Amino acid sequence: MGRATLIGFSAVAMWALLALLTDASGQVPPFLLSAITFAIGTCVGLVARLVMPAPDRSHRIPPQVWVIGIAGLFGYHFFYFTALRNAPAVEASLIAYLWPLLIVLGSALMPGERLAWNHVVGALLGLAGTFLIVTKGGALAFDARYAFGYAMAAVCALSWSSYSLLSRRFPSVPTSIVTWFCAATSVLSLARHLLLEKTVLPDGPGQWLAVIGLGLMPVGAAFYAWDIGVKRGNIQVLGAASYAAPLLSTLVLIAAGVAEPSLRILAACVLITGGAVLAAKSLLMRKPAAKEVNA
Repeated sequence: MGRATLIGFSAVAMWALLALLTDASGQVPPFLLSAITFAIGTCVGLVARLVMPAPDRSHRIPPQVWVIGIAGLFGYHFFYFTALRNAPAVEASLIAYLWPLLIVLGSALMPGERLAWNHVVGALLGLAGTFLIVTKGGALAFDARYAFGYAMAAVCALSWSSYSLLSRRFPSVPTSIVTWFCAATSVLSLARHLLLEKTVLPDGPGQWLAVIGLGLMPVGAAFYAWDIGVKRGNIQVLGAASYAAPLLSTLVLIAAGVAEPSLRILAACVLITGGAVLAAKSLLMRKPAAKEVNA
């Protein structure tokens, strides 16, 4: 499998720590937590600039790249938090997690890409596994009273899938640009926090360590790895494999003693793993293309 695709999947693995670290961060309100962790994520990018080759400063960054990047990172979190404020968490989360399927389907519109049956079926299997995890084996109960929250969750899914797909149209833009996307998201999140939320900071070293961990990995390094993956890797495989995030997150919670193992988790594991393998079938059976190894 191509190096860039594996780097992109490392972002999915890091996002699996999101639930555990968020739970360990205490009662910090969502937009304040976003502001702090994206500030740390900005520092990750600044440090990386010290040890990595400097980007070509002669290359002009198109204005639309700034719009895509900031709208993608801040927009996803803004709409997700808004959805959770206005709809039940289970239904809102499942709608928001349509973004991997949207990436797989939307990839057919990308130059040089071809959508195959195994990509679609693999993504649908992943969605089925996510359904089992998010609903805990129960049924969904969509209520018209929460229509606004459901709509925000759908926009959330659309914003992240659009960011991922549109980023692929600018492969020459260096990944270091994500540093400034994180900085802008931190500032916008802080402004939103000051307007909407009561300030509650982490209580004690343990909660601060959890917040720092969030900023270094799921909110920091993960976004840089994802940028490499969606620009230079196999985006259909990445889309389908992204459904592993809720499964890995649940397994992490089980390992930490926060959740209990069950047959439902085993079934979700089979569905999501099978879907990812099916989506990657064509990639595993051929040599990596040039765009997948020039990471």
